[in-house]
Amino acid sequence: MYGFLPSSIESWLTDNHDSGRGFIGPLLSQSGYHVTFVDVQESIIDELNKEHHYKIHILDGNDTQNDEVITDVSGSAPNATSTLDAIVDAQIVTTSVGANVLKRIAPTIAEGVCKRRDHGREKEALTVIACENMIGATSHLQECVTVALKSKGMAPDELLENVGFPNCEVDRIVPAFEGKSRLEVGVEGFYEWVVEKSKVKGSLGIKGMQLQDSLQPFLERKLYTLNCGHAILAFLGYIKGYKTMAEAVADDHCKGTTKKALHESGAALIRRHGFDEKQHHDYIERTMTRYANPNIKDELSRVSRNPLRKLSPNERLEFNLPRPHLIKGIAAAFHFDVQEDEEAVQLVHLVREKGIEDAIEETTSFKKGSQDHSDVLKEYHLLRKIPN
Repeated sequence: MYGFLPSSIESWLTDNHDSGRGFIGPLLSQSGYHVTFVDVQESIIDELNKEHHYKIHILDGNDTQNDEVITDVSGSAPNATSTLDAIVDAQIVTTSVGANVLKRIAPTIAEGVCKRRDHGREKEALTVIACENMIGATSHLQECVTVALKSKGMAPDELLENVGFPNCEVDRIVPAFEGKSRLEVGVEGFYEWVVEKSKVKGSLGIKGMQLQDSLQPFLERKLYTLNCGHAILAFLGYIKGYKTMAEAVADDHCKGTTKKALHESGAALIRRHGFDEKQHHDYIERTMTRYANPNIKDELSRVSRNPLRKLSPNERLEFNLPRPHLIKGIAAAFHFDVQEDEEAVQLVHLVREKGIEDAIEETTSFKKGSQDHSDVLKEYHLLRKIPN
């Protein structure tokens, strides 16, 4: 199945848009790996096993498309024997599932690790990377795998001795895309994948993977710039009745508020990590340009999903610096009401049942009477008056 190429597994893709096939999968394939995609959709699995290749469209900013063909790929279902076999043969396992799903896929990884031992391959190096928009995502996955192994009566320290769990930072916009084939994916040209060097096992030689001793500056720069701005644009755009990111970024109020918020988070990042001020301002400008890419047709409902996680204290940088536009972004999240998003439904229910003041305190940990709580409450009511 794998020939003489090194092998990899890009796992547990969700039934939303496919960042695995659009980002990490292509880098692995282009680096000489056979890539097994584990997917919950049977139609995707069948198509991958029939064609063994697919096309990605690079969406740049001038209404043109550049195509790349990704080869030597296959598909497998999450609980299939072929998935465990792929883990046995793999040098690297990556995930693109969403942070909330990691605990659900950990038992399969644990079972695959056990099967490596059964085949006498427990001494071979394996690297597992959770490519998610979450600080410490791989560490969280490692904890879940450890729990799964213990539940089987296994010794995690022994089984995971040659398994590395490096955290990473991933940055590429992969919007919903409709091509001629169900396998086709549209992506922006820009990407960044930074991985914790010390925790990688073996020599991977993957194109586009940057190995760094210190990951935190890259991770926080991306989360508190690209992801932060994405969320604020989407929440504000939703309030105004827009459906796409293109509509939101074309709105002067949404765009202006977002850019000012990024300079506020940027001030904290510069202070925390010592980034060059001009270089970071250039990074913000490039980020705003990426939002405005006319070929990226991204739905606000996708970008805004999981508002409860976005509002949690774990998603914030805490510095005593002015942040009125970041506060406005937090307030806007409480207006997000999309029935298809489980967390949005929970948030709306919380506001209706307990009132906005309790909802702010419970989700953000801003105590009633504090300046931050008062500011969010004030902006929440002001945002209700914004005309569409």
